[in-house]
Amino acid sequence: MTGRRILSEWVMQPGTGKAVELLAGQILRIEQVEGLQCVDFNCFNLHDYKEFMHCGRTRTVHGFNPTRGAFLWSAPPRERALLYILEDTVGRNDVLFPRCSAYVYESAYGFDAHTNCHDIQAEAQREYGLTPDDVHDSFNLFMCTEVTLDGRATITRQETRPGDHADLLALADVLAVPNVCGADVMRTSNFALKPIKLTVFEATEADLAAVPKVPILRSQRTPADFRNAAIKADRALKRDPAYAAEFVNVPLRVEDVEVRLSAEEAAMLDRLRLPVYGEDDGAALRDVLFTWWEERFLGAAEAGAPAIGDP
Repeated sequence: MTGRRILSEWVMQPGTGKAVELLAGQILRIEQVEGLQCVDFNCFNLHDYKEFMHCGRTRTVHGFNPTRGAFLWSAPPRERALLYILEDTVGRNDVLFPRCSAYVYESAYGFDAHTNCHDIQAEAQREYGLTPDDVHDSFNLFMCTEVTLDGRATITRQETRPGDHADLLALADVLAVPNVCGADVMRTSNFALKPIKLTVFEATEADLAAVPKVPILRSQRTPADFRNAAIKADRALKRDPAYAAEFVNVPLRVEDVEVRLSAEEAAMLDRLRLPVYGEDDGAALRDVLFTWWEERFLGAAEAGAPAIGDP
């Protein structure tokens, strides 16, 4: 998009990554130089590294293949949209596969020294005091994956070209840490490693206006809401003898509700009921009711999990 002011540029060579301070309202473009290269991406709240992009939450909301119009979410209990995918010229990304690691290459290929996403990521974020334990599963840009009918996850070759890119707009101040995926013996990057260009832009008013609103909810917690907000300084785990359980939303209350069905409604229930409930009419009716509710109000007919956004 024209009119954006360039703040910085960087070319990541194979085997490397880059930690980038990306402030709210700035855009990180991750761009193919030669094409056919996967990029692993992590990010952290710049002011609180314990909040970070969470593939599991992003996968639940946007599916296995988040692309333009999707958010990158932080983990519970924060569950905030940290970044927004403003542009994606390819439309194939992955939040299903974990990052590759040294163990993968030695166990599968016999290479005890090999470029891998975990080690690259750890070194790039070390500039900001983070350790290898702080690396988390990546948003895998340009990585083509599929799930087969028998439940296996597979990797297919990609077809990206020079200039293909994804633009990530920061909605909060983050430390963005992309790296050139080290998988040269897999289909991930078509059996080779190539450089990747990074550009940080200042977003325009049009860019900012393109981001849909997401709800701000009471259940999105910060450390101020934690019973224990202190980060553990030692590594060993020891029981707190003064601990007393204080689970939220308990005790639970179970209440029977009588529902009278007409003969016609009872016949409809018999047609819709699932065999798993046997003769339990209450359970069968509850399933029918909540299935309708999911489809009608939550947009969850296919995923089985609710969409996030304005109702």
